[in-house]
Amino acid sequence: MCRTIAQLDAEITACRACPRLVAWREQVAHDKRASFSDENYWGRPVPAFGPGDARLLVVGLAPAAHGGNRTGRMFTGDRSADFLIAAMHAAGLSNQSTSVRADDGLRLLDTRMTAPVHCAPPDNKPTPTERDTCRRWLVSELTLMAPYLRAIVVLGGWGWQALLPALAESGWAIPKPRPRFAHGAHVELSPARDRRSPLHLFGTYHPSQQNTFTGRLTPAMLEAVLRDAKRAADEGPA
Repeated sequence: MCRTIAQLDAEITACRACPRLVAWREQVAHDKRASFSDENYWGRPVPAFGPGDARLLVVGLAPAAHGGNRTGRMFTGDRSADFLIAAMHAAGLSNQSTSVRADDGLRLLDTRMTAPVHCAPPDNKPTPTERDTCRRWLVSELTLMAPYLRAIVVLGGWGWQALLPALAESGWAIPKPRPRFAHGAHVELSPARDRRSPLHLFGTYHPSQQNTFTGRLTPAMLEAVLRDAKRAADEGPA
């Protein structure tokens, strides 16, 4: 178990546990997209981004091949990032509305972004084995953040299902039957261990192009969930 968030982030970037993901992320970094042909791709696991003592955590799915896998920062350099960061800025969770590259000055405000899988997967679809192999990083992250964490926003049903076992392993009680994902879902989880506070879990559709281009997820819809989560995080015990 990592002792600090800095150690966790450093160890994540050196992980080679999943052969298929290692091969894919490195192939993408070598072949590149034509529009980014002059850039040096990150091509490694992408660590979480934001302060380790944040009260709010945003959980996605996995880095995008030409987004996080290119830039080295979670939700940076692709259209999902454009949509998400604009909504986070509107909700008061970031200092700017764009996330283009790792040195663009973006800061998250009392918020951290992570994912159940830290390598870009083919077709944006990690296998169950890859998800389970990567879970130890998420469990470590949740454990380290436990003294501060008050709310989580999960982007999409896949992330929701991946997060629940990690929450159980890191000290929160998961009701039975398990809470079901839905856009706008809100569940309060009770602590199962010391040094944990009740945790508010929110669900929203993932800001993928499939959802944002079709209007299934609008900026107003995402902003509303983020504002609710921020309010829950702010109102929780210090």
